[in-house]
Amino acid sequence: MNKHEAAINLSLLHTNTRHDSGPKHVTGTAEYIDDMAEPLGTMHAYLGLSTKPHAEVLGMDFTDVLSAPGVIGVLTNADVPGALDISSAHVHDEPLFADGVVHFWGQPIFAVIAETRDQARRAAQLAKVDYRDLSFFTDVRSAQAAGGKEVTKPLKLERGDVEAGMSSAPRRLKGAITIGGQDHFYLEGQIALAIPGEDEDVIVHSSTQHPSEVQLIVANALGIRQNAVTVNVRRMGGGFGGKETQGNLFAVVAALAAKKWNRACKLRPDRDDDMSATGKRHDFVVDYEVGFDDSGKIHAVDALYAARGGFSADLSGPVTDRALFHCDNAYWYPAVRAKSQPLYTNTVSNTAFRGFGGPQGMMGAERWIEDIAYALGKDPLDIRKANFYGTDTDNITPYHQTVEDNIVHRVVDELEKNADYQARRQAILDFNAGNAILKKGIALTPVKFGISFTATWYNQAGALVHVYKDGSIHLSHGGTEMGQGLYIKVAQVVADAFGVNLDTVKIMATSTGKVPNTSATAASSGSDLNGMAAWDACEQIKTRLLAHAAKLYGAEEADCQWVQGGIDVGRKFVPFAELAASAYMNRVQLSAAGFYKTPKIHWDRATGKGHPFYYFAYGASVSEVSIDTLTGEYTVDRVDILHDVGKSLNPAIDIGQIEGGFIQGMGWLTTEELVWDAKGQLRTHAPSTYKIPLASDIPPVFNVHLTEWSVNREPTIGRSKAVGEPPFMLAMSVVEALSMAVASVADYKIAPRLDTPVTPERVLMGVERLKREARG
Repeated sequence: MNKHEAAINLSLLHTNTRHDSGPKHVTGTAEYIDDMAEPLGTMHAYLGLSTKPHAEVLGMDFTDVLSAPGVIGVLTNADVPGALDISSAHVHDEPLFADGVVHFWGQPIFAVIAETRDQARRAAQLAKVDYRDLSFFTDVRSAQAAGGKEVTKPLKLERGDVEAGMSSAPRRLKGAITIGGQDHFYLEGQIALAIPGEDEDVIVHSSTQHPSEVQLIVANALGIRQNAVTVNVRRMGGGFGGKETQGNLFAVVAALAAKKWNRACKLRPDRDDDMSATGKRHDFVVDYEVGFDDSGKIHAVDALYAARGGFSADLSGPVTDRALFHCDNAYWYPAVRAKSQPLYTNTVSNTAFRGFGGPQGMMGAERWIEDIAYALGKDPLDIRKANFYGTDTDNITPYHQTVEDNIVHRVVDELEKNADYQARRQAILDFNAGNAILKKGIALTPVKFGISFTATWYNQAGALVHVYKDGSIHLSHGGTEMGQGLYIKVAQVVADAFGVNLDTVKIMATSTGKVPNTSATAASSGSDLNGMAAWDACEQIKTRLLAHAAKLYGAEEADCQWVQGGIDVGRKFVPFAELAASAYMNRVQLSAAGFYKTPKIHWDRATGKGHPFYYFAYGASVSEVSIDTLTGEYTVDRVDILHDVGKSLNPAIDIGQIEGGFIQGMGWLTTEELVWDAKGQLRTHAPSTYKIPLASDIPPVFNVHLTEWSVNREPTIGRSKAVGEPPFMLAMSVVEALSMAVASVADYKIAPRLDTPVTPERVLMGVERLKREARG
């Protein structure tokens, strides 16, 4: 190794360190499940999907399927020896296959097992299914009109006297915003490979963010104990929440087939079927009323957050809960009432997605901020600032948690100055006044995002650290790697703790056989939880090594110090590898299981009160756009971001997360549109019909900076803050900038009220509507 390579491998926290899989990603050598060598005799499964949105299944004829080339058999619910339920919510409302009734177009109803994937896929199309159609509805408004059946218990958050606050407010307005859903569109689709073992044993390679849940669901389906199921995850080709619960189905089908025929089995659906059969970000319709005064200060908010839940609960409860937790974004409401409505619809059950309901909650808040600004003829930024949480008072959230770490004022003020917001806004006003066809817009929006699982028991993590005789280190923990850089961050923690080079630490695949009862890698908590668990394991080993070194070299423990590369014992330096070897020879344990649980947090859902978040992450963005009022087409010309990650563990990784999160958020809010037809079928189920952002959609001027002065007031790992989800909401500034551009056609006197995604069609319709309203 040359000096340059050594400098790269030397790990200290808070430094730029490349992603551990980066070179493998670039060269195509990173191994995903479909790249793994298949065991001899591996079978392939494929799902048979419903072609009705809601219907009784009167019968299924598999004669042609079973006679097709290469077919080994067909799996139905009758082949499940244990529990049929694969629901994450454990409310027993999601059978493996449709159980007598199909509830959405694309619902799995059987699986074909064949010698090759192509044979299984073709044979699945040969089944004859006899249906009796039932009535159906696919969107929020039609679900409400049909009586508003809910898939899980709703939540209400309330603080202050809403009626009094609303009636005493000098001004009031009502409105609604429709917020579209989003497909995860991970590069690696859903996939599972199950390998049977002796007795009840089965190993499952699953592309999942929650290995322990897959382990439990597979064990339940097979009717065996969890200790017979081992789930392994080396890496995922993207997850974004879409692999938190949705991998259960694929793992169970593969495991059932593997144990039934005692052969390995792999299941990988096509992109079209993956998109049709798996859950997405929840669509919301938010109905609201807000009371405010002539300065723009909010007096009261009353809002209903209705969501397209799908046919079963999945994670609709916690997702809609978190939407309410973020109905305030960064704003203080003297009186507030927010209610959720997780609705049953004849669509796939929606699920976790980056932000987990928080983005939808924030979009509601930004909508009424915008409405107030246009009602008063003010810059929306002025309304935002007027309603920010205080630092000593006016800082109680709708769920009764005190905001103790508020830095939104400083973040926004710095970005406003550094991005030259005021001068640019005036230049845009001048440009719009002189141009009839092309219009511009600019907006600055803040983000305050709560960090922790609101299901308190998930806020725990374990890690396993081994030190070998040669000083090399083996690291396992419960977090999963989906490209976000969790593995490298935790490896940095371990290398830093022992004072060794990063290449000393071997990053192992996540395995339920190494670390049990893991929490999902979600809620932006991967580094917080697993980093602290790994650090705890390191500290246990270091304590033993310190005592050993002091005894071996005749020194006082107080005189022994850990330094880069080893330990100073009095005046003697002992390299780490030498210390490890001598510890082994003296029978000192060189392995430890670390554990961490997040302190301070608690939540009582029944009362809507508690301290569900350990801390808040903050950020702000300025977006500038141009629109063509004749076509609705637009460009995002410039974006400036200032984001709070505390004391960054790895600035390069964090900036990448911020950039990626913003672009993904921009896709959700502008181009990614889910469309169901009149027959209840999802029509946007492939790259040809579903538009994710392209490289060409990245703003030509894209400035991203970290709040280098920020240090987490809570004792997190390295005093860092979570970075996975909070940047996603920075993209709200794009919608607000488009709103300003549209509003310019009516002299900024009418609130544009654009629903999302703000496609060019919606921009054009908004322009035409405001022109008509302006003419009276």
